[in-house]
Amino acid sequence: MKILYVEDEIYMAKAVAQVLKKNNYSVDLAHDGESGLILATSDVYDIVILDIMLPKLDGISVLKEMRNKNITKPVILLTAKGEVEDKVRGLDSGADDYLAKPFQTEELMARLRALGRRKELVATNDTLIYGDIELNYNSLDLFANGHNFHLTLKESQLLELLIINKGRAISTQTIIEKLWGWDSDAEDSHVQVQIAFLRKKLSIISKKVKIKTIRGVGYMILESE
Repeated sequence: MKILYVEDEIYMAKAVAQVLKKNNYSVDLAHDGESGLILATSDVYDIVILDIMLPKLDGISVLKEMRNKNITKPVILLTAKGEVEDKVRGLDSGADDYLAKPFQTEELMARLRALGRRKELVATNDTLIYGDIELNYNSLDLFANGHNFHLTLKESQLLELLIINKGRAISTQTIIEKLWGWDSDAEDSHVQVQIAFLRKKLSIISKKVKIKTIRGVGYMILESE
């Protein structure tokens, strides 16, 4: 799952991002409302964590602009402790959830899991099921037909992305942005290598699931009868 965290307290942002990454989330940071809005309006992120108090453009304004552009991805709004008015304004503006600062990272991760389930991004017990395979994106384990592989983080993120978007092709550029970040130096060849590794493991463990190359577009996961 790819997360955008918009927070102007840089030390706090980096500390929280580090915890999230240790739990196998991909995280990009923005430190002001204007850059946060630019990133949030892309199709890269699954969930946005958005502080209200931001320079250049406050979090409520970012949220309203997102909803005005029909961007429906879930947003967790970070509010000042005890500020009921901020919570009400945030929910009225289209926030899916809110969290009062300071917060425990365990609570934040619980909110992320809940939003993921609500949007059908994840399944219960940290497991995605497709065809005859089961992916535990927390432990990075792939199960099928009584066998299992321990995947690399990139392989797990790639398979998660393909399963979540089952039925439609995912472009190579989207895969790069999701797995490596929008400002990375990764190229098409990096994606091709990860696809090759994942295909090899799927061919060994699964009787039904394959990754198809859609020429000129990208890749799609398919389940055979």
